[in-house]
Amino acid sequence: MPVNNGFGSLSKRALGDELEKFAEKELVRHGCKIIERNFQCKLGEIDIIAKDKQHLIFVEVRYRKSDHFGGADVSVDLKKQQKLIRTASLYLQKNKLTNKVPARFDVMAITGNINKPDYNWIKDAFGA
Repeated sequence: MPVNNGFGSLSKRALGDELEKFAEKELVRHGCKIIERNFQCKLGEIDIIAKDKQHLIFVEVRYRKSDHFGGADVSVDLKKQQKLIRTASLYLQKNKLTNKVPARFDVMAITGNINKPDYNWIKDAFGA
């Protein structure tokens, strides 16, 4: 179903693709290397897997047209965090990276119009 949200009339999947491309550009602009996009397994999906100088980064991209009812970042609730952690664990096991590389979970919270989006890159979003 097309969604009109300042990006034009895009399907939900097409909107997600555009938002993930935006997030990737910001990650690269800040020195990260994109390792994988849309890693999927039976446990779930990770939008972007990237690497900076020190960490393997599992990035969840979230969007809200406005923050009137809470920003995009608050939509990553405990249940979603647990699902991402399980999916990332499987990725690490599958690629024989468990205990070999420090990893973290970031959230790229995007708000507004694609032509001039606001974003908040929350590094180590699930950290203590």
